[in-house]
Formats: sequence, C-alpha cells, structure tokens
Amino acid sequence: MPVEGTWDLSLSTPIGTIKAVVELRREDGILSGVAHGTGEEVPLEDVVLDGDRLTWRQAVTKPMRLNLAFAVRVTGDTLAGTSRAGRLPASEVTGRRLPQGAPLRSSPEHRSLDRGV
Repeated sequence: MPVEGTWDLSLSTPIGTIKAVVELRREDGILSGVAHGTGEEVPLEDVVLDGDRLTWRQAVTKPMRLNLAFAVRVTGDTLAGTSRAGRLPASEVTGRRLPQGAPLRSSPEHRSLDRGV
C-alpha cells in the first residue's frame, strides 16, 4: 500500500494535543519525508514501510528538544500508532491523509502551532 502523500497528524502528549503535518514521498525507490508543526520544518530519518507498518525518527526543538521515534499502522487513508521520546511514555498518534493539493496549514490548529503555541 502506498503511503506517499500529506498526512494530518494528532499526537496526544502529556502536555496536550500537538497537531502536525507529515509529507511522505518516494524518490528513486527511497521513502523520505518532512514534518511541519510548532513553527518548524523537520526532516524525517530512517523512514521504513514494512507491510502496513510505517516507522520513522525525527528531532524536534519545540515545544522542547526531543528525539522522537514513530511506529504507526497505515490503513487506507488513516494511520494510528505511537510516538516515543526516549524514556518518556509513548504518545498516541492518529492521522489522516489529506487530499492531493490540500494546503498544509488549512486548519486553525495548524495556524496556532505556526505561532509557536
């Protein structure tokens, strides 16, 4: 199942819900991507699709400096799984694929995150 596209994510963390957008693409057979949210753009590392299981790592600096590891299951245009930051408890991750050509920051939540909230 292809996972390429733009995904609207919601992370339920101990400090509240964080919204982000992840763009996944495949170039020369290699899956890569970038995450947008909390006012920063972060490249994804070690993006791997194994069946319906998608994993990646990313480093963020907002709301605090963290190295995150994601593991989600993709079912059609939805995904669900977890994000883990070191020894901290895992956070629930859910997402939906946005229609092709949809603007990245169309929702009020994303606009508030762009202001660093």
